[in-house]
Amino acid sequence: MEQGAARERATERPSPPRVDPGRAGVAGTEAGRADGPAADPGLADASRVPEQARGGRPGAYARGEHTHGEPDAVGFPAPRVVRHSVRGQILDALRAALVDGELVPGEVYSAPALGERFGVSATPVREAMQRLAVEGAVEVVPNRGFRVVERTPRELAELAEVRALIEVPVMLRLARTVPAARWAGLRPLAEATSAAAARGDRAHYAEADRAFHRAVLSLAGNEQLLAVADDLHRRSQWPLLSAPALRHGVLVADAAEHTALLDALIAQDLTVVEALVREHFTGSDG
Repeated sequence: MEQGAARERATERPSPPRVDPGRAGVAGTEAGRADGPAADPGLADASRVPEQARGGRPGAYARGEHTHGEPDAVGFPAPRVVRHSVRGQILDALRAALVDGELVPGEVYSAPALGERFGVSATPVREAMQRLAVEGAVEVVPNRGFRVVERTPRELAELAEVRALIEVPVMLRLARTVPAARWAGLRPLAEATSAAAARGDRAHYAEADRAFHRAVLSLAGNEQLLAVADDLHRRSQWPLLSAPALRHGVLVADAAEHTALLDALIAQDLTVVEALVREHFTGSDG
């Protein structure tokens, strides 16, 4: 599905990052780059911090959930929260920005500049970026910040091959043993990918796609398998370089394959299951 368009994505260059006033965060990448101008101080306002960085809770930063610790409007020190909570929110926001293409492959971003845009100190941003470096999404540039990694066609193909080697035999085994009712229970997850695809929402599609695959593979009862497969899946999702018009069509086609796969699993049609999973990863049923 998402790997079925790997060859098309690898040859496209990303469109210029958009600036969405309602989703400040890292949408305006110029102010977040290491060599760019200073961030707009107004973007640090809590009402304009991206929802991902607030954990979906309006006004979280307005309530002092940051790491600056400066006095608030009435002169009292702003309350502090455990840093890893803020780091997790920033990590989610950065992951979404990577999938959406708002963090541009090849560009270098500094933690202090991004921190200004999120309304937090550089520390949770730096920690989140270090996590992304472990995941292979960015690389450390000493004394400058973090460069977004650009996947090569070969890297995408290798990721697709490894995912297929792991997931195809597991799904075939599950197709023989899991009752139809269990597969039918996964339809809401498949429908979630379709809804995100219809909206052209890459970030939510990426989350829904991983959730679907985790749910399928979890039926094997192997936690190590889940961890390895999820890491490979995430690495294959960024950066996504296709143009907006192409991306929407690819998302819709990919989402449709989730439903088709569930139908084949329910019917225990092993031939169709194998063909769909291979197509999902490699763009070939061979």
